[in-house]
Amino acid sequence: MNPGYRCGLVAVIGRPNVGKSTLINSLMGRKVSIVTAKPQTTRHRILAVHTAETQQIIFVDTPGLHRKSGKAMNRLMNRTAANALADADLVLFVSDATRWTEEDDDVLERLASVRSPVIALLNKVDKVHPKEKLLETLGSLSSRFKFAEVVPISAIKHDNLALLMDMIPNYLPESPPLFPEDMYTDRNEQFHVAEIIREKLTLQLHQEMPYGLTVQVERLVREERGIAISAIIWVERDSQKGIAIGKNGGVLKKVGRAARLDIAKLLGQPVHLELFVKVKSNWADNEKDLINLGYEAP
Repeated sequence: MNPGYRCGLVAVIGRPNVGKSTLINSLMGRKVSIVTAKPQTTRHRILAVHTAETQQIIFVDTPGLHRKSGKAMNRLMNRTAANALADADLVLFVSDATRWTEEDDDVLERLASVRSPVIALLNKVDKVHPKEKLLETLGSLSSRFKFAEVVPISAIKHDNLALLMDMIPNYLPESPPLFPEDMYTDRNEQFHVAEIIREKLTLQLHQEMPYGLTVQVERLVREERGIAISAIIWVERDSQKGIAIGKNGGVLKKVGRAARLDIAKLLGQPVHLELFVKVKSNWADNEKDLINLGYEAP
């Protein structure tokens, strides 16, 4: 280990849909987490490992912290995010420069008991007009909590991200790297394939489908001609099955085509993808079903 080498866990926390996954993908320079414009897109804890000559930064992408946690899935996601906070050496609190909500206040309440330093990231500053409003918003954010730093950023346009990457190692402990140099995430291929399919479904279904779907990869086999994958799209009710398949299978065909392109890019080989839609009644409110479908039990 180089003298002075730093390594630590950096939890990225915020309410749903403030741009946490977009931020991590931008900092990593590659897609680690799926991104849509809808809340609840990130449902799992995902590690993104950024290794450099003098430091290894382990970003922890977390589900957005929800005010309402009625279903088992929401409770599981809230616990996953809370556990990430407890383990972190540094916390990045992400908020949206265009609006502050009661859910942001809820997240700050949780941060009150965190011992690690917290850097506030005011995201989507490219959408603030006129620019004079930004100073007022930054001042308001600074007054809400004792942050180590407050940094205005645009995750999508990469504004101030280089500054942030220079800042982070100062808050990490001296430690050898925890992961191999060539590793960029702790998740396996099946996980990323399932997430890509779920991303395409979410984008395709717009408002028609509630959040009662998940994806499970049953088979991923490398063959001479490419990679053969079969995956199940689980929905909660029979009525949702028709929505996920679409008229004459139209939705499933579009989702399969879009997912296949992204999966082939991820795995570096041609992909043959088979998708099946099945019903598992009320899976999102059954903790045993959730764990069987790959959701963590913190």
